[in-house]
Amino acid sequence: MGPLDGYRILEIAGIGPGPFCAMVLSDLGAEVVRIDRKAYAGRGSKFDVLNRGRRSLAMDLKRPEAVEAVLDMVETADGLIEGFRPGVMERLGLGPDVCLERNPRLVFGRMTGWGQHGTIAHAAGHDINYIALSGVLHSIGNNGGRPVPPLNLVGDFGGGGMLLALGVVAGLLEAQKSGKGQVVDAAMTDGSALLLAAVVGMHSAGVWKDDRGSNMLDSGSHFYDTYECADGEYVSVGSIEPQFYALLLEKTGLDGREWEGHLTDRDRWPELKSKLAEVFRTRTRDEWCEIMEGSDVCFAPVLRIGEAIEHPHNRSRQTFVEVDGVPQPAPAPRFSRTPVAVQGPPPKAGEHSDAVLADWGFGGERIDAMRAAGAI
Repeated sequence: MGPLDGYRILEIAGIGPGPFCAMVLSDLGAEVVRIDRKAYAGRGSKFDVLNRGRRSLAMDLKRPEAVEAVLDMVETADGLIEGFRPGVMERLGLGPDVCLERNPRLVFGRMTGWGQHGTIAHAAGHDINYIALSGVLHSIGNNGGRPVPPLNLVGDFGGGGMLLALGVVAGLLEAQKSGKGQVVDAAMTDGSALLLAAVVGMHSAGVWKDDRGSNMLDSGSHFYDTYECADGEYVSVGSIEPQFYALLLEKTGLDGREWEGHLTDRDRWPELKSKLAEVFRTRTRDEWCEIMEGSDVCFAPVLRIGEAIEHPHNRSRQTFVEVDGVPQPAPAPRFSRTPVAVQGPPPKAGEHSDAVLADWGFGGERIDAMRAAGAI
């Protein structure tokens, strides 16, 4: 019932950002068919959360019968997403020119690290490399320390899969007006740079320093950081605005000590951070939660994944759900009229080959012939 109900998307199986994009599109209601490698048939686990919500067709795309089958499916698909290096889909005979010839309305989504062109477009890489090149990685870490990879959230998922999902949806909307599809070139270098837009603006204005841990939002300030508590757990504080900062001082007992005017006084930040650290170490995390949680301090405990799943706020919003007994994040965002939901657990590769082909118009004799040829 999601807003993309009725759209049909083909996913040429890959890793990381491609499956994430496909998961998002499925969560939003699209029918997404995952075309897995035939060699992986039977593999898969209910813990492969990124693969949830779609059916799997296992094919050998080096067989002409498989390529022709995909092109036949392209004729009635709304979109296709792939995450190979530049040129691979073309060598398979499934490049955008061929696919758009078969279906001029097709939105052809491409997910790479460096992009479809550029001086190092064909080189191998991973999230950490892409966000290093875009300036993101250098900006994350404590003062005097090494750059700290923020998991693979910024390149693979935020600047990669999520941006590709947005691009595909935008392409689908435009195709409704023009009747024409197009290629969406999503690169993790581009996407992670885009996520850095506000910081780049501040850097251009001369108010963001290149030194890590010396700016307001990168742990340089005392009012936007994490602090260790008496029990070794941590809390987060983000009291940027004056009224929230005043409340932070009040609840830590530091008000009235000439702290009020030092939100923008960078020279005092290290001293004030040291003092706040001392204060937070006087109580446990739960005790600070009793004092601050739910207030306008801009406060939250730093939770482990298991704790986050059980937190009362997340439970009240059903931020996490269980699918086949596996806790995982619920689909987002939420829609008032076309609610979103996980369409099903992750499939095993090739689990639905016959059913998918039949649903997409393939007759029994052709399916048998494809199997005899080793295509599926």
